[in-house]
Amino acid sequence: MNIQGLDYNTGREPLLLPEYGREIQKMVDHAVTLPSREERLRCAKTIVKMMETKVPQIRENTDYRQTLWDHLYLMSHKQLDIDWPFDVSGAEQINSKPQPVPLPQQNIRQRHYGRLVEEMTERLKAMPEGPERDELARLTANQMKRDLMLWGHGSMDDEKVVADLARYTDGVIQLDLQSFTFDRYVPTSDTQPTGGKKGKKKK
Repeated sequence: MNIQGLDYNTGREPLLLPEYGREIQKMVDHAVTLPSREERLRCAKTIVKMMETKVPQIRENTDYRQTLWDHLYLMSHKQLDIDWPFDVSGAEQINSKPQPVPLPQQNIRQRHYGRLVEEMTERLKAMPEGPERDELARLTANQMKRDLMLWGHGSMDDEKVVADLARYTDGVIQLDLQSFTFDRYVPTSDTQPTGGKKGKKKK
């Protein structure tokens, strides 16, 4: 619906720094058009004072004056020709987006085991035979069994854990269920398999 004479924000140019409002932006646009350098600077100083009242919490920053002038520079689309009281050469860094942080869960072969188990199996492949490797293999197998239960993959199947451990270590670790004993693990209420059927309420 378009009513003649009404001005909607949707039809206006988007604000670069909307926290200051459209009126401040209009003042900045006007300052750029002033004929003399002195007039532009006087106008800029007035605008900065008004910007500070619009966003009073900015005063909590120790370098807030620098920030205000940086913002003014950006709002003028870098067109305001004045003797800047602060160095505004780094102003564009304000709007720069940080590089995305790579997620640690990328490229995990078996997500229900997680990154920890993958790191443990990789270490096992490089370790020489001995008590240290045997202990790490025991810890890894028990962690895998707990992970299976936690993520609700049906059951804590000892044979599946042994087979997975052998596969992930390229056959280096071959546990014998006749001699190897898993730690006793009693699931708690918050580690029950997800997706299982809920018990019926007693009438």
